[in-house]
Amino acid sequence: MQVESIEKKAFNIRKHIVQTVINNGDGHAGPSLSCTDILATLYFGIMDIKVDEPKCPNRDRFVLSAGHKCLALYGTLIEMGFEVADVMDTYNKLGSKVPGHPDMKKFGGVDFSSGALGHGLPIGSGMALSAKLKGEKQRVFVLMGDGEQGEGSNWEAAMFASHHCLDNLVGIIDRNGLQINGSTREVLDTRDLREKYAAFGWSVKVVDGHNIEELLNTFQSIPFQKGKPSMVITNTIKSKGMPFAEGNVKYHHWNPGKDSCESKEAQEALEHYAKEKGWAI
Repeated sequence: MQVESIEKKAFNIRKHIVQTVINNGDGHAGPSLSCTDILATLYFGIMDIKVDEPKCPNRDRFVLSAGHKCLALYGTLIEMGFEVADVMDTYNKLGSKVPGHPDMKKFGGVDFSSGALGHGLPIGSGMALSAKLKGEKQRVFVLMGDGEQGEGSNWEAAMFASHHCLDNLVGIIDRNGLQINGSTREVLDTRDLREKYAAFGWSVKVVDGHNIEELLNTFQSIPFQKGKPSMVITNTIKSKGMPFAEGNVKYHHWNPGKDSCESKEAQEALEHYAKEKGWAI
């Protein structure tokens, strides 16, 4: 029952993403859709978050390192009840609560403002160390992209987290194989990320990033090893949920027209999936 409930939340988040990009005329649809199932699982099945007490000191923390995936985070927090759905009508507008990268001072539930790639894991490591030193129980989850693994700051943080035995830190890599200007293998081949993080002293698992049950079971088993930070490498599909765009780098940043064939096709794909599941749309 929990799996089905999370799947429905993931579907609702995808609706927020697709409709916002269509209404706005552009947005980072591809990477937001690839990490939707991860966010839905974390927020509705794993993390201790209190909507009525958003700054509770003992809450779990989430850092979206790849800030351009913010449409997925906004959709998730709306489904949590932090904001109403209408806020997305102002996406990326001047003075909006929902800019093109998340701002912790504008949108309820955002734990850290992000955008510059490679900053999330260092920030999360600092949060996790602070919690350890204070004797607090919260966990810190950091979601990164696979293209982002070319940033050297990640590897400094990986060494730091291992040295300080931060087993309250969970790194997550959304491995969809694509970034803005091509495949990650062509742009900068980081090769076997599992072996790399293990060599830096992390406990690593590789999972299907669109299988809610597998994601749940994996996150429920953290820390994977006492005294070690955990890394979850999730194999995902860019633009998951828009069949015509899946696995296509062209849709990393999507520029549809409201009445375009692609916009209609995306909406029809959502409607078809909802009908198969017996959900209202």
